[in-house]
Amino acid sequence: MSRLTDAFPRGRTALVCYAMAGDPSLAATEELLVAIDGAGADVIELGLPFSDPIADGPTLQASATRSLRHGGTVRGAIEVARKLRGKLHAPVVTMGYMNPVESMGLRAFAAALRDAGIAGCIVPDLPLEEAGPLRAELDAAGVDLVPLVAPTTGAERAAAIARAARGFVYTVSVTGVTGARSELPPDLAARLRELRALSSLPVAVGFGIARPEQAAALRGLVDGIVVGSALVAAHHEGGIPKATELVRSLKAAL
Repeated sequence: MSRLTDAFPRGRTALVCYAMAGDPSLAATEELLVAIDGAGADVIELGLPFSDPIADGPTLQASATRSLRHGGTVRGAIEVARKLRGKLHAPVVTMGYMNPVESMGLRAFAAALRDAGIAGCIVPDLPLEEAGPLRAELDAAGVDLVPLVAPTTGAERAAAIARAARGFVYTVSVTGVTGARSELPPDLAARLRELRALSSLPVAVGFGIARPEQAAALRGLVDGIVVGSALVAAHHEGGIPKATELVRSLKAAL
């Protein structure tokens, strides 16, 4: 059992909270991670800044741009996690794109995550067929490669992704990019049931979840919810007080 899997307790829907490293600074990110950890995050998803985040909507794109403008880097993001190692209750999983990973080198990247105490890695633009080399390096380092399942993923492919998964399976609620939505798709509950039947690992759902009532509607239907854009926007607009208020409200709804 991995640290990520352990972060999804039986009988309760876990809260996965996203933060972009370096927005507005690495020091501010450290403070934010400590704050959302204390407010109830079960898993912390740490964004790795990149100039072309193709799975991200306007809010996270803007966050990555601010981070890069202020000197944010992949290595700097990993260093934030290293400095907080042993200080956070929630395990940290990175969320970033394959270009910087390739640039750094698969083995060096996996080793850096291991040395920082990072539990897992999400790479949205890495398809199942090309994931083997990175998964092998991460496995050797004791770091989970968490895959994504899209609404357009067929049952056979979803089963193959679930078999290859480590830590948890991340299912995308909508066909599109990240960003808060006023409503979640009507077929989401059925898709979650189907995916949970395919996977022995926890299943978390993200892309679009922004409000406590949405979290409450998903309680018991899935093992975890991921909140990203709404939390980034809250932090950008109101700092740590507004971000932690949102985390506490989501946690209460779950």
